[in-house]
Amino acid sequence: MAVRLDELSVPVIGAPMAGGASTPELVAAVNRAGGLGFLAAGYRSAAAMAEQVALVRELTGGPFGVNLFVPAPPGDPAAVATYRERLRPEAERWGVVLPEEIGPDRDDWEAKLAVLLADPVPVVSYTFGLPTPQEAAAVRAAGSFQVGTVTTPAEARAAEAVGMDALCVQGPEAGGHRATHRIGDEPGDAPLLELLPAVRAVTALPLIAAGGLGDGPAVAAALRAGAAAVQLGTALLRADESGTSAAHRAALTELPETAVTRAFTGRPARGLRNAFIDRHGPYAPPAYPEVHHLTQPLRAAATRRADLQSMHLWAGTAHRKTRTGPAADLIAELWRSARG
Repeated sequence: MAVRLDELSVPVIGAPMAGGASTPELVAAVNRAGGLGFLAAGYRSAAAMAEQVALVRELTGGPFGVNLFVPAPPGDPAAVATYRERLRPEAERWGVVLPEEIGPDRDDWEAKLAVLLADPVPVVSYTFGLPTPQEAAAVRAAGSFQVGTVTTPAEARAAEAVGMDALCVQGPEAGGHRATHRIGDEPGDAPLLELLPAVRAVTALPLIAAGGLGDGPAVAAALRAGAAAVQLGTALLRADESGTSAAHRAALTELPETAVTRAFTGRPARGLRNAFIDRHGPYAPPAYPEVHHLTQPLRAAATRRADLQSMHLWAGTAHRKTRTGPAADLIAELWRSARG
């Protein structure tokens, strides 16, 4: 089960995109291209995660990974209540009810770890923090290669100290949630190509570069900057095998720019800038997953309407470079370009 990033025939990781984009079919397609596919376990139950793992094993015999969201301390109930009142008129306009009570949510963390210890997968990665040393030791003993997602040199040092085998270095250009280890932290704005050498200065662990890698020259630059592999997320959102909705696919070419916002989930996340972000972003509290659950009815209603001005449309800065077609072909074309 041992995995080495430098032994991938194509040094490309399929980013784990929670919410449906990272399907088992996309995982298998990335593997067929010579890379390493990833499932996103975030927002799924442990049982649903296990079902997806089984599907991937039916589709590919190659190594693959599973990404976990690390649970965080609860947010401030008063701040969440204030944001609820701000959103209430919008909910009434669209005929949905916002939850008045939001209980604790650890994203089934303990149960997912139990599944992965009983039935290990080749790679386990972590977002929003790190496992405890005891948890990391147990996953290591089960035979899984572990990757910590980091956004600063300090997080990189912490990840190495807890026993990670490699680091995914996420630059500010990345789409979706910034992987900051503390919810309240404002994510840094040092570009990926500056962040990579800054992280390399504090650790010798293999680095995976993530963020804004939409074409061959960007991939080549990240590899020259010290990455052993690159992670592609937004670049695969329009791939045939992706679970991206039709509205999201259209928005990637229709909406001109991205913004980082807490408006939808309470965590900083980069998405296509729209009216919802402009209206509510400055008022959203740093409370995750409370804000995620609070806005769920609004997001679901917007998705049903295919309302691009109200949907959460995660995307990185290179979203205008996305292409359609089989994922393996997209990766092969990008890698040919990267090699010049």
